[in-house]
Amino acid sequence: MVDRRGFERGQRKWAGLLGEPGFRAQGGGWSRSRPGVAHLFGFWESRAFYDSFMARSHDRLAATQTGTHKDAQVRLFEYRFDVKVGFQPQFADADLLRVAHCTVRRERVEHYTLMQEKVWNPAMAGSPGMLRGVFAQAQSGDEFLVLSMWDSAAEHGKYRTERIERLALRAQIGADVTAVDGDVIDLEPAWTV
Repeated sequence: MVDRRGFERGQRKWAGLLGEPGFRAQGGGWSRSRPGVAHLFGFWESRAFYDSFMARSHDRLAATQTGTHKDAQVRLFEYRFDVKVGFQPQFADADLLRVAHCTVRRERVEHYTLMQEKVWNPAMAGSPGMLRGVFAQAQSGDEFLVLSMWDSAAEHGKYRTERIERLALRAQIGADVTAVDGDVIDLEPAWTV
């Protein structure tokens, strides 16, 4: 991050997304463990609506943040299924976001997806404080994103310390995954669109 205040000011300008066809929501915040790292999550009805926005309006909105950041990375994922039930991209009741980005061995994608559905999802869904989440897959087929929304850092902390190691063994995560990158994000309400 180059200019945190300028980035935050520019981020508020993304409220202009509200008039975009197919736009559903956007939210994000600052990383708890990586100073100066921001995460944003945008939700669109379809790839066609997203591509149309990128071709027409993106550059105008992005211009408000020119020079305020560096090393921006954009990744696109398609919805596969809910973590818990009835996922909606709403951020107002969440305090904390948890994101996991996994690269999976191609021959293990089916197993990994099944373990997400049968092991990880029920564990997260049964955790007090976990509001909702989404499991998504990149077009490459071997990259996945799990985004979960929590009502407090304390509740997320209980889930992590009590269950992660046991669940990882049960799901055989070491056999499925070649790389995992994750982060815990303090939600910035002013960035929610």
